[in-house]
Amino acid sequence: MTELKRILLVEDSANDVALSMAALEEISLANEVVVVRDGQQALDFLNRRGDYANRTDGNPAVVLLDLKLPKVDGIEVLSRVKADPNLKSIPIVMLTSSREERDLARSYGLGVNAYVVKPVAFPDFVRALKELGLFWAVVNQPPPGSLAQPTRR
Repeated sequence: MTELKRILLVEDSANDVALSMAALEEISLANEVVVVRDGQQALDFLNRRGDYANRTDGNPAVVLLDLKLPKVDGIEVLSRVKADPNLKSIPIVMLTSSREERDLARSYGLGVNAYVVKPVAFPDFVRALKELGLFWAVVNQPPPGSLAQPTRR
């Protein structure tokens, strides 16, 4: 069975999670999408701690990371991931509503792979997520060790 690339979606807004999942499903993406609701959960998932200590091996092919998160914000998650030799090769896309130049500069300074401002209009949001999903989960060649186990159906 072919292994699929896992996507980690770090988003605290239930509405944005639902929209993101709908957009990814619309392009028939069969990849496992793991959703966590705050920065601490993201770090626990990536480091295989707490509730995620027994998750399947392999890093995600991409992390779609919101900037404004509870507990640990997106900038801190990005900083910790890019400072960790075992995690730094994971592509991270900042997916945020912030258009602030300061957030953009800090994100790129810490090594984010892409910075995407969430479109306000639903069709634009869906289009942006479809393009992100296709590129990062299908087109992009992930770093070694990022393949996930087959999705459970």
